[in-house]
Amino acid sequence: MPRKNKAPIIHLNRPLYNAPSEYANNVIGERIADLRKQRKMSQASLCDELSLHGIDISRTALWKWEKGSATPSAYHLIALAKIFGIDSISLFTSSPLAPELDPVGLRKLEDYKEDLIASGRYSPAPKHMEDELVEMPVSYLSASAGPGAFLDEGNFEMVQVPKSMVPAGADFGVHVNGDSMEPIFTQDQLVWVQRTDTLRIGEVGIFIYDGQGYIKAYSEQEPEESLREVFTDSNHCLHNQPVLNSYNKAKYEPIVVSPYRFFEIAGRVLR
Repeated sequence: MPRKNKAPIIHLNRPLYNAPSEYANNVIGERIADLRKQRKMSQASLCDELSLHGIDISRTALWKWEKGSATPSAYHLIALAKIFGIDSISLFTSSPLAPELDPVGLRKLEDYKEDLIASGRYSPAPKHMEDELVEMPVSYLSASAGPGAFLDEGNFEMVQVPKSMVPAGADFGVHVNGDSMEPIFTQDQLVWVQRTDTLRIGEVGIFIYDGQGYIKAYSEQEPEESLREVFTDSNHCLHNQPVLNSYNKAKYEPIVVSPYRFFEIAGRVLR
């Protein structure tokens, strides 16, 4: 008969994994950053590699992993291990080179490392310079990629972000809300915007329409007969009617801008 209330098996020769300590020290995030830099990969290029494994994340999400403000899932870690060409356990622990050593062995290994460094022949490799941080205005509220959310110029806060994440010419950032611009722009993605009041057809912009904020692709159409007079200027030149298109066309119809409602182009989304 099977024994009841079996005592837990304790492996005295195996060091315990201290999850709170590893989390507090951001071991996984720093390992990801170190491995990426060792392979001379930018955050953007690592995001591109992850997309080949079916994982679409923004540079903002990757930056959060590396800084410890967010934690990748097990599936993310497996994909990262394959990209870096290592075993998955090497991403999980602060002692990836010797997981089989007991505490005494780990201390001896650490002493040996210090002796090598002290000899002057095996000094640690210089750390890569941290990405310079810049302050950028980011909207408190989201630009809707669905039903709409008010975007007001007064609703901004100054946020420190890595300089490499900010495209040249960007004036402010705003988070995406909704799914109408998927798969290119996803929920909570931070996009950077250049202020402008004009857009070319096909460009993605931030718009304020009827008191709501939107991220959409800009387009135009010839106005209906009943609106032709409204879209004709004093020089008798007929202008096209603005249309805001979604990438998720199966779920969202185009928004045809009415001339009787407030409409403004707030900026161009940079990619």
